[in-house]
Amino acid sequence: MIQTTRPPLRRPAPPPAALAEAEALLDGQPHKALTKAEAILAKAPGYPPAEFIVARALRRIGKGKQALARLDALARANARVPAVLWELGELSAELGDNPRAVVALQTLTQVQPSIPSGWFLLARCLRKLGHSGDAWRAELSAIYASSHDAELQKAALAVNDGLLDEADAVLKARLVRLPDDPPACRMVGEIAWRRGDMTTALEWVERAVLAAPGFDLARDFLIRLLMQTNRLPDALAHAEVLIGSPVESPGHKLILASVLVKLGHQERARSLYEELLAAQPEQPQVWQNLGHVLKTLGAQTEAVHAYRQAVKYQPTMGEAWWSLANLKTVRLDADDIAAMEAALASLGAATDEQNEDVFHLHFSLGKAFEDARDYPASFRHYDAGNALRRTMVLHDADSFSAEVRATAETFTAAFIAQMGDGGCPAPDPIFVVGLPRSGSTLVEQILASHSQIEGTMELPEMMMMAARLQSRVDEGEFADFATMVASLTPDDRTRLGEEYIERTRVHRQTGRPLFIDKMPNNWQHVGLIKLILPNAKIIDARRHPLSCCISGWKQHFARGQTFTYDLGEIGLYYSDYVGLMAAFDAHAPGAVHRVIYEDMVADTETQVRCVLDYIGVPFEPGCLEFYNNDRAVRTASSEQVRKPIFRDGLEPWRNYEPWLGPLVEALGPVLTAYPEAP
Repeated sequence: MIQTTRPPLRRPAPPPAALAEAEALLDGQPHKALTKAEAILAKAPGYPPAEFIVARALRRIGKGKQALARLDALARANARVPAVLWELGELSAELGDNPRAVVALQTLTQVQPSIPSGWFLLARCLRKLGHSGDAWRAELSAIYASSHDAELQKAALAVNDGLLDEADAVLKARLVRLPDDPPACRMVGEIAWRRGDMTTALEWVERAVLAAPGFDLARDFLIRLLMQTNRLPDALAHAEVLIGSPVESPGHKLILASVLVKLGHQERARSLYEELLAAQPEQPQVWQNLGHVLKTLGAQTEAVHAYRQAVKYQPTMGEAWWSLANLKTVRLDADDIAAMEAALASLGAATDEQNEDVFHLHFSLGKAFEDARDYPASFRHYDAGNALRRTMVLHDADSFSAEVRATAETFTAAFIAQMGDGGCPAPDPIFVVGLPRSGSTLVEQILASHSQIEGTMELPEMMMMAARLQSRVDEGEFADFATMVASLTPDDRTRLGEEYIERTRVHRQTGRPLFIDKMPNNWQHVGLIKLILPNAKIIDARRHPLSCCISGWKQHFARGQTFTYDLGEIGLYYSDYVGLMAAFDAHAPGAVHRVIYEDMVADTETQVRCVLDYIGVPFEPGCLEFYNNDRAVRTASSEQVRKPIFRDGLEPWRNYEPWLGPLVEALGPVLTAYPEAP
């Protein structure tokens, strides 16, 4: 079995009974161990095992310098005995003599390269001497040695088999013996992540990286955790470190590019992807990632080329086909349809992993046949793609409707008055809310063309904060949503508002005083927004229910929007949205400004002036020339908002009218009352 603690001393001969007795006394009674070992040396001067016990005993009673002298002498005579080298290295490090420690530990790791503890200690000493590159390599060697450790292998197998409690017990016992063992810390973090405990996961993985800064796999995992919790500046800092690894890996550049994309640093991400492709062009995933960045930057021709390169190298890559179709301004021709149908046929009975390609291909074929005006075929593929995708997401329409009703019943005029003043007074945020495909990107692009307003992206911060508050109800701290919200004191609300301002600061790249948060789902939290950010503006972008819902149903979203994959469910969601916004309008008149998409198309200038008046900024002609704004746009409408407003396609639902019964039924009176609420 591979050792992970101090290597044993190679004894030239079996020790006498007195030697064994002295050894047994070392940890509990080092003074007695010293006495017995010296007695042995009196009879057998220079006997190495006894000398070794003397040195270790001296160290334990606080006589480190004397111990070091004895160890030095032992090491000269026993230059390749692992136990002596380990003790010498460890004691030298304790005394701050890192050069001496490094010499001993370098010899130790040459003699026994399979023992991780020697490599880890060597790395710590090298870092203290400023030799970070050598330290990094030593830590990588330690991780490699750890991969052969039987105890860690047992824990890893248990994790892979889903036996998380068993793995956790093995690792926690190991950490009692080997505190801050980096591989064990990382694996405990993974267990917490698999359990959904992100806070604990981050603590353990950060501990692993702190103990071994050259543990590349742990740092990579940490970056991914930080991205999942939206701690993007921290993720970027770690990604910048990772690309300095002495072991070059394309994966390091890929994860850095991912962080940069999330932060909105598209140009640098583009450069990284292009570097990777220059070195190795046959990488469909990298071509696709590059296409996403180019699309966001408005470089449509280059984006089309990138996506086509992706499907050239991997014809079944459904997401790349969908990315082409999702440009909206690109038409997939008969050759493309044939290629996609061949790809779909080749996938046959798809695995769970291949289902991602299958539903993307169905969505892409739906768009291609729509462009070809073959609406029955188009609907058939859209329907198949949505049906498959629906099996892969969680959405409880009834539960969601109940939550929306609870919110509407909470934020009454009386409740709002009872809560009184409070919250962060910052006027910076402009929330653009509504359903996806409602014209919200158009509103955002118009506003972002104003000299005082910065466009960012769909920011997750408010959704995350609301989920955190809801978890207090789910975990039993409060009886219901209303009780939880009512418990927020003015100071609580101020802190929450300040937290939002601080967390979103990373997305602001200019000095403009106002910024847009275009997360559409924030309509669910308009009451909370006004409680914690009373001076924030909220713009409700609304579109005809059939046009909005069918456009959302035809759209595959990279994440979230789980309600869009069933015509009945998307209709219920639209009805819930209208109901909540109507209730808020009644109890807080004027708090939300509504923009009706069809009105914006019919009389753009009047609508733009109205929304700018609501925000409190003067009209600027540039807002009417929003299509000249070259800012990065990440939503599905990114290409459409780079052109003047067009009136075509105002009623896309008409092409699919024969099949819209479930949607019409779910919308009910909301459909006939539009643009008013029933």
